[in-house]
Amino acid sequence: MPYENKLSFLCDVLKKCRVKVTFAGPEDSFNNMFDETFSALFVNDTQDPPSLIDFFGEVKPYTIYKFTNAFKLSYTFLLLPQVSVRQIMIIGPYVSEAVGAEQVLEIAEKYGISPHRQKLLQDYYSRLPVVADNSRVFIMLETFGEHIWDGNNFTVVDVNREMLYPDWELAENRSNEEVESLMANMELMQKRYEFENDIIRAVSLGQEHKAIQIMQSFSKESFERRIADPIRNLKNYCIIMNTLLRKAVEKGGVHPLYINDVSSSFAVKIEQLSSTSALTELMASMFRSYCRLVRKHSMKDYSPTVKKVIVLINSDLSANLTLRSLAESQNISAGYLSSVFKKETGNTLTEYITRERMQLAVRLLTTTNLQIQTVALHCGIMDVQYFSKLFKKYVGVTPKEYRKSTK
Repeated sequence: MPYENKLSFLCDVLKKCRVKVTFAGPEDSFNNMFDETFSALFVNDTQDPPSLIDFFGEVKPYTIYKFTNAFKLSYTFLLLPQVSVRQIMIIGPYVSEAVGAEQVLEIAEKYGISPHRQKLLQDYYSRLPVVADNSRVFIMLETFGEHIWDGNNFTVVDVNREMLYPDWELAENRSNEEVESLMANMELMQKRYEFENDIIRAVSLGQEHKAIQIMQSFSKESFERRIADPIRNLKNYCIIMNTLLRKAVEKGGVHPLYINDVSSSFAVKIEQLSSTSALTELMASMFRSYCRLVRKHSMKDYSPTVKKVIVLINSDLSANLTLRSLAESQNISAGYLSSVFKKETGNTLTEYITRERMQLAVRLLTTTNLQIQTVALHCGIMDVQYFSKLFKKYVGVTPKEYRKSTK
């Protein structure tokens, strides 16, 4: 094989890291991957051992697989290219983090290992190499993949399924209760996906009332329970929903510039959740905020030119935002920009910029103690008297009077 020297080097590195490397065919027995201690403790001699293809399923080319079984034993494997017979390179077993004595006791109890044999199990885990997910071993392995597969044309797949070695046939012999439970879970999963799709559709259109109605019709008891801790479980679901809503408003025509602040704010609020009862309120707040983002900043129907100008304006309201400078930034005439902006937004460029600056001024006067002159500078207005006059025209009171009324 043309990469024999690279493979040999990789195997030498793994050997120095105490990580076992095995080469086998898809039909070979999975028993070869265990040492004698583990086989003596777990392997059931009354059943035919599974082959690698039985255990892992089809191993495809251009793919590095990562797998962890029910015993917390991890493996990485790949199908080597350009060899005369199909050959799988199997790295492991190893553990991603050290297995403590308490965990060993729990494993022994779960799989019926007698107390006098638990010392063997403890010794087995103590000898296993610890290879963290961010280990340089994996960086080297992915580099090896780049060499044998011509660059980055491969994927890394986390198989992410736990399997109990003695019971590989159990999945084919489910009881009626297990089948009923599986069907119930499938039905609940379908409802949850329908709920999420309905929410995404409503938010992408800025339909706040509809999003809240959908939320109210969906019980929080139906949220997927992935871990035992109920608060952490809800936080995880809120993180997922925050990501889905980000994509929904982006689909609704909102530029990422506007999305990022809202998304980051909710990421902080999610981690501050301290009770399950706060979930509904936080989720409703997320839906409202993202819907308003669509209604305020959607550029779905705007031309690329107008979109770029709006993003340029809102990225720095303190800049010198004249019609001429904005037109030059897009390599178009001032007259054309003025005409197309008015046609698509319904506002002149000056009206739009002034409105955005006054909204920024309101926010700064409400949330900070900045001097009024400093607020004016953040809004791109050097003359504080002109700023006060403009603010009163749009808000109805002077900046000083407004700040006093909000304190």
